[in-house]
Amino acid sequence: MAQPTYTVRALVLKRTKLGESDLILTLLAEDGSQKRVVAKGARKPKSSFAARTEPFCVIDALCACGRNLDILKEARIVAPHSALRQDIEASSAAAPLLELLARVSQHDLENPRLFAASTKALDVMDGADSPHRAALAAAALLKMLAFSGLRPSLEVCVGCGTELAFSEGMTVPFSAIEGGVVCETCRSSFETVREDAATLCWAQYFLTSTFDAIAEGPQDLSATFAVLHLEQALIRAHIGSPLKSLEFLFTSGLF
Repeated sequence: MAQPTYTVRALVLKRTKLGESDLILTLLAEDGSQKRVVAKGARKPKSSFAARTEPFCVIDALCACGRNLDILKEARIVAPHSALRQDIEASSAAAPLLELLARVSQHDLENPRLFAASTKALDVMDGADSPHRAALAAAALLKMLAFSGLRPSLEVCVGCGTELAFSEGMTVPFSAIEGGVVCETCRSSFETVREDAATLCWAQYFLTSTFDAIAEGPQDLSATFAVLHLEQALIRAHIGSPLKSLEFLFTSGLF
């Protein structure tokens, strides 16, 4: 009996070796759900899948339903994002986005904003310079957290709802576990660290601005990395463990 087939547009998030020549692909489908499919023979030198199933690629895939994992039958590249795959700085900046998407997306749980926003971020990162790529990565991580129900509160106290006013040079209590800033009155009730107000302002800018605006706007690499560290704390608190690719970005010395 012929296996039922279906088509799906998807972003390749991850490849895992299977057997001697196959790959398991972790995909973010256009509806925002996660799919895992087997690309048979994809690791063979002459396989047509080899170049079409690289991480960062957006593909139109024809899949056959399988007993445990579905089988990739055909793949056509829609967006190769070659610049992100061929340059180590670009790959290092964009990799945390794929890792986070693999962690927050779920099988059969639709969240179309994840696919639309992440592919837009990768499109813009393709043509950006290194400092702006880092800024776009910080923005993309914040937006993916927000779309997954983990939007941080960057201006309103998570304890009492008071809107906080920031001034230059001040520090603000921040609770990664509670998911946002804390006023001085509520600080004793929560586990907090003090964050520079400037870092929180940059994070709010990344969260609320479009990717195109960020790519054309101001950039401050030191501020961007401060935001990335803030995001890593949120990810550790709410997803269970830090992003390995983000730790590499912090220690690689590439930026």
